[in-house]
Amino acid sequence: MALDRWIALAFIALCCVYGYAAFFTMDDQLPPILQRNPVWPSTFPKILTVMGLVIGLIVLFTSKPPVDGAPAKDGAIDLSRLGDYHIGQALGLLVLMVVYALTLRPLGFNGSTVAFLVLGAVILGERRFHILIPVAVVAAGSIWYLVQEVLGIFLRPWPGMFM
Repeated sequence: MALDRWIALAFIALCCVYGYAAFFTMDDQLPPILQRNPVWPSTFPKILTVMGLVIGLIVLFTSKPPVDGAPAKDGAIDLSRLGDYHIGQALGLLVLMVVYALTLRPLGFNGSTVAFLVLGAVILGERRFHILIPVAVVAAGSIWYLVQEVLGIFLRPWPGMFM
């Protein structure tokens, strides 16, 4: 089986676990007055579950069309050309995600998010810092404003020593 189908199968399994939580366990603790609402806290997770299952099943059961008359390949990774797959970039992004999660409290949301966006773009090959840094600052500031001011969820924007 091709790699994309294995990934789709793992994605379907993840959606099934998430869907079980959304459909059967999330709403058990709701007070009776909230159980009459048309939109529950689990509504969006249920929608995500159904969409994820549909997309995963489409990827799992559709075949790739052959490219330029060549026979369709099975999608297996060629271990002799492992360096062509940019594994260093992928591992670098995974490490950066872990570092981002660990620095959210010490650096604050804005500092760690700007650093994550800039360093992630550098890992992926972006070198136009005059565009990259302002875009990262505006993106982090916009997300913080929406979460903090519009949704009313406290999100520490700066390190604790500046608050």
